Formats: sequence, C-alpha cells, structure tokens
Amino acid sequence: MDEKITVVAVDAMGGDNAPAEIVKGAVEAVNERDDIKVVLVGIKDAITAELKKYEYNKKQISITEATEVIETGEPPVKAIRGKKDSSIVVGLNLVKHEEADAFVSAGSSGAILVGGQLIVGRIKGIERPPLAPLIPTKDGVALLIDCGANVDARSSHLVQFANMGSIYMENVVGIKKPRVAIVNIGAEEEKGNALVKETMPLLKECEDINFIGSIEARDIPEGYADVIVCEAFVGNVILKLYEGIGNVMLRKIKGGLMSSVRSKIGALLIKPALKKTLKAFDTKEYGGAPLLGLKGLVVKTHGSAKAVEVKNSIIQCVSFKNGKINEKIKENIL
Repeated sequence: MDEKITVVAVDAMGGDNAPAEIVKGAVEAVNERDDIKVVLVGIKDAITAELKKYEYNKKQISITEATEVIETGEPPVKAIRGKKDSSIVVGLNLVKHEEADAFVSAGSSGAILVGGQLIVGRIKGIERPPLAPLIPTKDGVALLIDCGANVDARSSHLVQFANMGSIYMENVVGIKKPRVAIVNIGAEEEKGNALVKETMPLLKECEDINFIGSIEARDIPEGYADVIVCEAFVGNVILKLYEGIGNVMLRKIKGGLMSSVRSKIGALLIKPALKKTLKAFDTKEYGGAPLLGLKGLVVKTHGSAKAVEVKNSIIQCVSFKNGKINEKIKENIL
C-alpha cells in the first residue's frame, strides 16, 4: 500500500442507518481528504445504488462484495465463525492481510470485539484490547479507556490501558506527557473497590506514564485528566451518561431559546457562538472508538451513527496510521 494514502475498509451494512448514512459518510470523507481511500464492504447492489446519489473521486472509493450481514442480536463467536462472507469478517480480513490500514464498523459490538481478536489478532504482549473513545471536556478531549470491551478487567489490564492511552493521546491528539487518572469514588487513596486499590500502586510505579492519581466522574468534563482509566463496565456507564446528558441539554437549550419572541431574537444573536460550543460537546464529532492493542486498526462507531460520525471515524484512521500507534505500542509493551 502507498504509505501516503490511508486505506480504510468500511462496513457498509453495519448499524441502524446502513447503508445510506455509511455510504454518505464515506463520500464526505474522501471529498474532504485526498489522502484517503475507502473500501466499502457489503452487498454490492445496495452500495452502488447509494453511491449513485453523490459526486466524488471514483478512484478514492471501491466496493468489496460481502453477501452476509451479522445482526446485532447474534451470538458473536458463532456469527464470526459461521458467517465467513459477512461484511464484518470480510472487512477484518482486509486488515489482517494488509489490504487495508483500518476497518470501521457501526455493526455488532460483540462481533467486532471477537472478530478483531480472532481475525486481526492481538499485538504480542497485549492481554486485553480496550475500546477507547475520545470524549469532550472543557478544554478539549480526554480518552476514556476502556468503554466496553473488558467488563472484568484485572489490574495488569488497566496498567496496559494507561500505557496505550498515553501513547494514543501523545501521538494522535498531540498532548505531551498526557495526565493519566483512574476513575474512583474519591480522591483519597484508601477509597475505591478492590480493583482500583490493587491498580493504584502499579500505576504509580510506571515511569512511562504521567499518573496523577484518582479522578471522580464529576471532574472528567472539567478536563482534569487526558487519559481516563477504568474497566469497561464503569467506562460504558460514563460514556452513556455523557451522551445522554449531552442530548438532553441540547434539547433543553433549543427549547428554551424557542420559548418566546424575546428568546428567539436572543438566539439569533448568539447562534454562531452557541453552535460552536455545542458542537465541541457533541461526541459524534470525535469519531469512533479504536480497539487498541490489535495488529491492525479496528474502529467501532455507534450503532446509530450518521454520516458525520462515519466520516470522522474514517478520518481518525489517518491520524492513527501517521502517528504509528501500533509500532509505538509494540515498542512500549515489549
């Protein structure tokens, strides 16, 4: 593959809005960047019908046929092993055989997690690959790691999460010596469950990370840390609450601004600044969650992803490749 071009395989059949929003997001990505090639994986006729709606550089988008689709409710292991010609399996194999630099999907989370490990494989030394989305904070973004892959993690897993998260934030987001914190119910060291208490001294001993101690959930939006370490049960709760509050606040603000003639006039005056602020706190603007620690890049987007999130997830893969994240993880772990 051309080192200057990032080839991204995209599951055109995954998610609630496939293939329409997936294809639209792919088109928007290549129309915004000329250093991306997208391989849309799925049912050819359905993808072709959607592509006909748009203008784009035909050299930047191709189709790889996959005749099967893994549904959300299917048992992940059985689905990965049984549906060899599904869009998820075919897409992951493109990464495995180095025909694509990355795979993006809004499909079954379980199938993507299982398939990522069984097909693409883990980097030697990585115990558990975590899902790590960027979440908005007051001053920028933080990496939440893990948000859904390992609900019964051990302390050694959390230490690796901290290391991989630091590498990602430094080389993709550009934060030097990113501050690492572990999610806890208080700042005092004696607080926390058994996992937190066991992990805390191990993180303190890590010379390769900038560990600052515990962080309470209310301090995450304030931006007190750049890498938020936790096991997946806690991380998923934080992520879903984040998204829920964001959606409710957005509706409440819009409702308040439209409630009277005076508020509507005020809304017109503050619209540009408000739009910019609200956009910064929209999780869709930050792409998907990379499954860190695999031999190739796999990115999971929301099942309800629209075109903007698909586009940002594709573009996110360029930064991952250019930052040589996998190479740096290999160096750090080995």
